[in-house]
Amino acid sequence: MSASTITLLFLAFAIVMFVTEKIPLGLTSMIVCVGLAVTGVLDLKTAFAGFIDSNVILFVAMFIVGGALFETGMANEIGGIVTKFAKTERSLIIAIMVIVGLMSGVLSNTGTAAVLIPVVIGIASKSGFKRSRLLMPLVFAAAMGGNLSLIGAPGNMIAQSTLEPLGLKFGFFEYAIVGLPILAAGILFYATIGYKLLPNHDTKDDGSVFDEKKDFSNVPKWKKILSLVILVATLLGMIFEDQIGIKLAITGCIGAILLIVTGVISEKDAIKSIDLKTIFLFGGTLSLAAALQSTGAGEKIADTVMSALGANPSPYVLTFAVFILCCVLTNFMSNTATTALMAPICLAIAQGMGADPRAVLMACVIGGSCAYATPIGMPANTMVVGAGGYKFMDYVKAGVPLILIATVVSMIILPIAFPFFP
Repeated sequence: MSASTITLLFLAFAIVMFVTEKIPLGLTSMIVCVGLAVTGVLDLKTAFAGFIDSNVILFVAMFIVGGALFETGMANEIGGIVTKFAKTERSLIIAIMVIVGLMSGVLSNTGTAAVLIPVVIGIASKSGFKRSRLLMPLVFAAAMGGNLSLIGAPGNMIAQSTLEPLGLKFGFFEYAIVGLPILAAGILFYATIGYKLLPNHDTKDDGSVFDEKKDFSNVPKWKKILSLVILVATLLGMIFEDQIGIKLAITGCIGAILLIVTGVISEKDAIKSIDLKTIFLFGGTLSLAAALQSTGAGEKIADTVMSALGANPSPYVLTFAVFILCCVLTNFMSNTATTALMAPICLAIAQGMGADPRAVLMACVIGGSCAYATPIGMPANTMVVGAGGYKFMDYVKAGVPLILIATVVSMIILPIAFPFFP
């Protein structure tokens, strides 16, 4: 049996297990990870490379930074201020999505979510609203906001680098031509019809720092202030990542170390704040994404879909096919991996048709950002699984309608703003 076939079988197993949740999500990821190593599809180093992935390091660091904000009671105080202005759950959801969406346009969507998750948990605690209702809109807004600028998501830069050898490029805010209407439509959706589709779970106390009910009155004021100062400094470091030359994960680690060294959070509480379920889920699943790329299984899926369109598909049908294929792939691979896989394929298709490569690549990037339907589609989705008490089907129910909205908006705007044959 070929390596690509084995990979596709593991992909099918993962999908079935993720949907049914017969076994925990993290365990499914680890079975796939170990299985790919045992069958020889991936070597040991590649199979477990996900656990030292920069996003996993960022998770660990930001769990600690967020834990300090919550441990000192600062998250609750911020929550109290926000809830004074946003009185209802619906208005809170709108406010959160607007803030996160706009921040994500100039900051990594993963970094934005990581910084604001503890703040939103504090808002939920202070307001009495269920965090499961607030955290999912947060991560969806982070993903949509990534399409507001060239630096909003790694996939945007991958498409840019694919175009550069041809002397073409996207403008800094050109992604926003499609991304901003999708963000606006998404916020409007969850403020109205989609509001009823959001999960409504009573999160159980699983022993994490975010689930403790404690009296913060004895916490020294300097600890509260310093936890917020370090959070803001970490956020600024992430925003100016390129200018200061320090990667997001390192910036997060510096923030976490400072909090422990200064005594804002103890080593014990710092370790307690790390959600290992998230680490196992994300780190294990990255092995599947690596296998889809290295064995050609992902390319085989793409080629099968493209060949089904015939020799000379209409530009509109091709745009739709590229968009949907990227939507499907990105929910089981990272959006960065999806764009990296599909960008050269899309470029070859465009050149073969004599079409504008920018049109096909824009469909690829926007489709590749629609990772709303699974908890493994993007790092931010994974980060809130434990805190929100989410199941796989929660993402499907709340996320698939958003994918449909993004598809409709994109199919209206793309042919107008980025015509195949300008």
